[in-house]
Amino acid sequence: MPKSPNLALIRRVYESRMAPEVTSEVMAPDLIWDITPGFPRSGVYHGWDDVAKNFFGTPMPNIASFGAVPEEFHADDDGHVFVYGHYHAETTTGNAVDVRFIHLWTIRDGKAVSMRQAADSHILQEALKG
Repeated sequence: MPKSPNLALIRRVYESRMAPEVTSEVMAPDLIWDITPGFPRSGVYHGWDDVAKNFFGTPMPNIASFGAVPEEFHADDDGHVFVYGHYHAETTTGNAVDVRFIHLWTIRDGKAVSMRQAADSHILQEALKG
């Protein structure tokens, strides 16, 4: 079975660790980025510039390091890529935590037009308490 071009596109985003040269090629100008309520910087962002500036652009409070670790990639025939994995975070107080996530990407015309995240924000909030 041939690999999905959409799956390859999204895998490239994770493998690059959101490198600007990759995101500029992959993300649609009208991208919708939807982060689970309760998660740091939760909310809906409109356009990659908004995401880059207001979600990724400044450090998250009390988090020393943070990264997404994808574990499984799945694609359907309707332009969706599902990524299951975990975030690994270390707080400024020295707590380390792994937080499960699922990302649902929608791809149209070779560009990511949306990313919806669901994550266990409670675990991260508990780690941030110290």
